Amino acid sequence: MGIVKAIAGFLAIAAVFVGIFQVAPPIMANYNFQDDLRSVAMMDGANYQKSDEDVRNDVLRKAKEHDLPIGAKQVTVQRISTPGLAAVYVAADYSVTISLPGYSFDMHFNPSSGNKGF
Repeated sequence: MGIVKAIAGFLAIAAVFVGIFQVAPPIMANYNFQDDLRSVAMMDGANYQKSDEDVRNDVLRKAKEHDLPIGAKQVTVQRISTPGLAAVYVAADYSVTISLPGYSFDMHFNPSSGNKGF
């Protein structure tokens, strides 16, 4: 009886570790991507020469660096230009499929960032 409990406990711990190793990388990639969005919003908001398409391309380049499944239609860029204030709001909307043994699900992420103008 004790060996069965030990094996069941070991299998439960192993299942938790497998789950963590499948879920943690997309969460960390989203965290790093959101930090990159913040820097893109700051840098591109201060640069008047960059169009919305240029900002979108910068976001897509950062998404590719993190191997995120983001297309151009999933990126939102909004710009507010008032005298003395340049603000850019950047957001992305994507899902990542997590495959666990016997079960798979989608994790939905919606990272966004804007510079101090918002």
